[in-house]
Amino acid sequence: MNEIIKKNGISYGIITGIVSTLITASIYSIDLNLFTAWWVTVLSIASYIIISIVLLTKTKKDLKGVFSFKDAFTTYFISAVIGILISVVFNILLFNFIDPSVKDAIKEISIKYAVEMMHKFNAPSSAINEAVKKLQENDQFSIVELIKGSVSSIVFSALFGLLLALIFKSKPTQE
Repeated sequence: MNEIIKKNGISYGIITGIVSTLITASIYSIDLNLFTAWWVTVLSIASYIIISIVLLTKTKKDLKGVFSFKDAFTTYFISAVIGILISVVFNILLFNFIDPSVKDAIKEISIKYAVEMMHKFNAPSSAINEAVKKLQENDQFSIVELIKGSVSSIVFSALFGLLLALIFKSKPTQE
């Protein structure tokens, strides 16, 4: 594997992981209600997209414009996996060892938010009750659920990485 690809993927993966942990730590320390705020999610996704674009632009420049689809995907994927792993380890530590009681507070906030949204969309009471029951039974911050969520994030990141690789790969030269 090319050293530039490996170095940039690892460096930007660490940056992504740090950004993710800072976002989570900020929400945790400022206001738990922000865990359900749509604009926080949008800002988080935007920051990850910007980091990815900077990563791929820098790597393509470092490789002097010769950037195959495979190299673009590999660079992004290394970064994404490292970022996700750092984030998951932080979340496991925060929600299961540092302050496990916050899980219940976030669960209550999530249930309240879900009920409000379902009422806005005129969902039947039976559907609301079923949703509340499922949310109460689920521990979204358990170690197992966080690991399962990270697998889903890696799969989604791989699909997003394919799209980015198509965009950032070098155009074939005509000879």
